[in-house]
Amino acid sequence: MRRTDRSARGADDADKAWMRDVAGWLFVLLAVAAIAAVLYSNGRAGFAPDAPRAKPVAPRPDVVPPPPPMELAPLAEEEARAANARIPLVTRDVTAARPFIYAGGGEARARARDCLATAMLYEAGDDAKGQLAVGQVVINRARHPAFPKSICGVVFQGSERRTGCQFTFTCDGALARRYSAAAWTRAQANADRMLSGTTYAPVGLATHYHTDWVRPYWSDSLEKIAAVDTHLFFRWPGYWGTPGAFRGAVRGDDAPVAKLAALSLAHATGGVFPTELTGSFSPIDQNAEVGEVQIFPAPAAPGLPSVTPSAAPGGAPAKTESRDTIIVQLDRGAAPESFVTTALRLCGTRSYCKLMGWTDAKAKPASEAMSDNQRDAMSFSYLRDDKAGFEKALWNCGEYKRDNPRQCMKR
Repeated sequence: MRRTDRSARGADDADKAWMRDVAGWLFVLLAVAAIAAVLYSNGRAGFAPDAPRAKPVAPRPDVVPPPPPMELAPLAEEEARAANARIPLVTRDVTAARPFIYAGGGEARARARDCLATAMLYEAGDDAKGQLAVGQVVINRARHPAFPKSICGVVFQGSERRTGCQFTFTCDGALARRYSAAAWTRAQANADRMLSGTTYAPVGLATHYHTDWVRPYWSDSLEKIAAVDTHLFFRWPGYWGTPGAFRGAVRGDDAPVAKLAALSLAHATGGVFPTELTGSFSPIDQNAEVGEVQIFPAPAAPGLPSVTPSAAPGGAPAKTESRDTIIVQLDRGAAPESFVTTALRLCGTRSYCKLMGWTDAKAKPASEAMSDNQRDAMSFSYLRDDKAGFEKALWNCGEYKRDNPRQCMKR
């Protein structure tokens, strides 16, 4: 009997201990849930549509502020728009940026132009006003010590990390989408204007922007100084948002960006800078993957004086105004992408240049007059017309397979 009583008491004690353990765990879970709810509430509080906004604090003038990451608050579009609308628009001391002239020339300038054009097109779409606003921010960043000192460096900053990019299109797969050739040409023309001194005064010295339907965490630490359609533009408060901070020299040696190779001819090359060739026939150096080169200048219009190219802005090589056709024999064993490098080198600084290349020496014509069979045997062609804002390279896809069918010659 006593043994049975002890067993019963032991079972009761075990039940009580189990209940205490369950209660303890429930308490812990409830506490964690309560803490999480408070943290979540506090995390959203600064981004709720009706929450007060603290005045941005100016960074120390003796320490360059780091660019904030592009992290978005978890708000619905209507909440984000309401919260963004509550940010006061600062209109004091909003001064236009100084005109910017790109320092480099040749292919480096073409690469900078296409990096800038890509940012303008993929951030603002086919809209001239929005593109100029985005382009101004890119140039402002290149001049500011907080950012890389080249145009392509600014556009693709952090793009090697999925969550580190400063411009989301560089790391979210958006570059796989293609705009029309006409839209791309318009963006290139707008980018060229920005690199030649055009400014977009409404956004002043803004270094940050976002669309009004998202709410980056950094927006509360900066001053909103402009709104262009659905884009809001910001600057740092204090010294780092004043003209004195935008004095950095921007390099003129933009290198190829692999992510742009399929979109831009300038980024599909290996970094060879063009040199000028003259005359109806020019030998080529031994390092080039070409054979005989023939250059056929267009005949001058009667009664018109010859044009002497003037110096380009920023010390860039002057453009030659001739309309030349170049016929060249290409190396059959060379990589097809190298033909673009060859074309850029041979066309040099010509504002208009048409190059046609053959890998079959027997099929290469001796002049611009050619048979249909010779034309069908052409391996590669390149056409540049700066006045029309046009540049295109095409391959004979029966000879060289291309991933993009728009790079194939029409047979």
